[in-house]
Amino acid sequence: MQGSKILLFCVAVAAHATADVGLLQQCKPIADAKARLACYDNLDQTGTAAKPPEVRAETIEKSNTAPRPSPFTDINQSASSALGDQWELDQKKGTFALRTYRTNYFLPISYSDNRNQHPSSSASSGQQIPLAQGVDVINDTEAKFQLSFKVKALESVFSDRADFWLAYTQKSYWQLYNRDYSAPFRETNYEPEGILSIRTDLDLGIMKWRFLNLGLAHQSNGRSNPLSRSWNRVYADFGFEKDNFSLEVRPWYRFKESEGTDDNPDLLDFMGHGDVTARYRFASGQELSALMRQNFRTGNGAIQLDWTYPLTGNLKAYLQVFSGYGDNLLDYNRRQNVLGFGIAISP
Repeated sequence: MQGSKILLFCVAVAAHATADVGLLQQCKPIADAKARLACYDNLDQTGTAAKPPEVRAETIEKSNTAPRPSPFTDINQSASSALGDQWELDQKKGTFALRTYRTNYFLPISYSDNRNQHPSSSASSGQQIPLAQGVDVINDTEAKFQLSFKVKALESVFSDRADFWLAYTQKSYWQLYNRDYSAPFRETNYEPEGILSIRTDLDLGIMKWRFLNLGLAHQSNGRSNPLSRSWNRVYADFGFEKDNFSLEVRPWYRFKESEGTDDNPDLLDFMGHGDVTARYRFASGQELSALMRQNFRTGNGAIQLDWTYPLTGNLKAYLQVFSGYGDNLLDYNRRQNVLGFGIAISP
């Protein structure tokens, strides 16, 4: 009888030891030292593992091998697209919200080396005409400003790739320092437009073709003959982009007018049949752009360089250099070099 009790006791001890070894074996596969020690501590206190070690080991192994997010972000992925922001190509922001179109600026100083004292056109048979009644002298230095905005009138016209915009630009030349003649406005150009903007997003290798804009534009100076200047045109604006560089190629076609109503029949001889605009945005926030147009038949054209430097918020220092014909409609056939500086407001 006594021998049977001893035998049962030995069997129980062996079974318990086998169970402990089994539990210890559950903690052994855990790779992380702290987690493995916690497993042993839990066994010592409760006699059981809090969680199946196989699951814990698998979880820990996955956490050790899972890729961690890099603290560095690719600037090409995070940087916004200039053309995309301008025409809402990458995201829709709704209709009838006022947006910037061309640069809004004020130049308190705009100097010309060949100011147009007596404007003329081919419609006036070359007759030189005073700028305004009682104004005989025009200063070489004046102020110049431009207001330009657009609104999206229709969103997703025939697909989510096409939107219709209405735009308006007004550019004024102000004889601010001509006190002898009460600082008159020398010239103002008004330009309303309708624009169908189509997102293309075609990768051409060296650049990406972002959009095709089809536009209808009227531009005039709102004056009566013989100082009246105006034209109507349709254009196709092709927008390309690569990182911080963008390029726009815009050919246009002018609607013909009757001989008796055309204020400036030779306008295209000086303004050409299109323009090209190249723009580069620096990491510092500065922006440099060049606008070029040329009539290859007559050899007449123009180039305009614009440079902006961020000051605070949306306020920027602005420098503008123009050389050629067509700084404005009144001066479309007047060649001059113009230098201006001031401020620009743009997002």
